Amino acid sequence: MSRILVVEDDERIRLSMRLALEDEGYTVDDVASGEEAVAHFANDPSELVLIDLMLPGMDGFETCRALRKQSTVPVIMVTARSDTHDVVAGLEAGADDYVTKPFVAKELAARIRALLRRSRPTETGASVLSFGDVEIEPDAGVVRRGGEEVHCTRTEFRLLCELAVNTGRVLSREQLLERVWGYDYFGDGRLVDVHVRRLRIKVEPDPGNPRFILTVRGMGYKLAV
Repeated sequence: MSRILVVEDDERIRLSMRLALEDEGYTVDDVASGEEAVAHFANDPSELVLIDLMLPGMDGFETCRALRKQSTVPVIMVTARSDTHDVVAGLEAGADDYVTKPFVAKELAARIRALLRRSRPTETGASVLSFGDVEIEPDAGVVRRGGEEVHCTRTEFRLLCELAVNTGRVLSREQLLERVWGYDYFGDGRLVDVHVRRLRIKVEPDPGNPRFILTVRGMGYKLAV
């Protein structure tokens, strides 16, 4: 069964999360600080990490960025606030998703299952996908731009593959949430918007004026070639 790392400074919340996730069949490690999380993950990597936003010392944003330097592991940010700025900042730091406190254990478990399922290799039926000077190898999980490898999280990679497989076709935020995150009714369109923005920084010649990953107002996104 999958191993999950919980990073939470409140002992009561940490214990309740651990018990809830163990009830779902997961193996759970837990730590009380970002510094502990980074050290623990380096020695004993988990398959998914839950990080509280408001940690003492190294906060959730810093912890997520530090983990991103060593892994593409799925990360869910846990926050007591649903403020757009905090949510977007957490996603920009490299998180794949977020949940707000208080959360329902079953919903959290469903989000974890979806991310773990979607973190496995992408099946596209193509050996190589390309546009501009970007090449994607779905089976290898590799993206190259101008021959140089581009670092993408697993979610960014799946999103890029989904757009590339459907070149020229507009995909709504709801479709992308279902196909990339595995979410339906509890999905948040901000997940898509922030990940598209991060992808543009990595694959567009001019991210501020995208040439390939285009926004179709009122509809969604498409990859143009």
